[in-house]
Amino acid sequence: MDSKQILSELYFKAIRSSGPGGQHANKVSSKIELTFALENSKGLSEKEKESVAVKLRSKLTSKNTLVLQCEETRSQHQNKKLVLDRFWKLLSEGLQEAKPRKKSKPTKASILKRLQQKKSQGLKKEHRKKPNL
Repeated sequence: MDSKQILSELYFKAIRSSGPGGQHANKVSSKIELTFALENSKGLSEKEKESVAVKLRSKLTSKNTLVLQCEETRSQHQNKKLVLDRFWKLLSEGLQEAKPRKKSKPTKASILKRLQQKKSQGLKKEHRKKPNL
């Protein structure tokens, strides 16, 4: 992963924030939209692209583009910083490899306990029957 290359591939767009805010909100574009085209990225290898596409498929558009927005603060610069932090966090989650699962065996004590419970359950049901005379 080449972070400088990825940073140069990001596209930022400033939009007017939604919601109330009076006169100032109607003339200031403080909301930031970050767009990252996963398919065209030269900062990620093919294997990394596949991993990110699989893990972040719910967040990607139909054209394999990641779109993030931030309008938490009134400052465009702070929103840009927040959306960048969110992007790097998502990308690192997408690149993380899952640990292989190790098969586990039940302990001897748990096997004995299960067999004893089965035996007691069987005896309980056996006692419900009519006695042989």
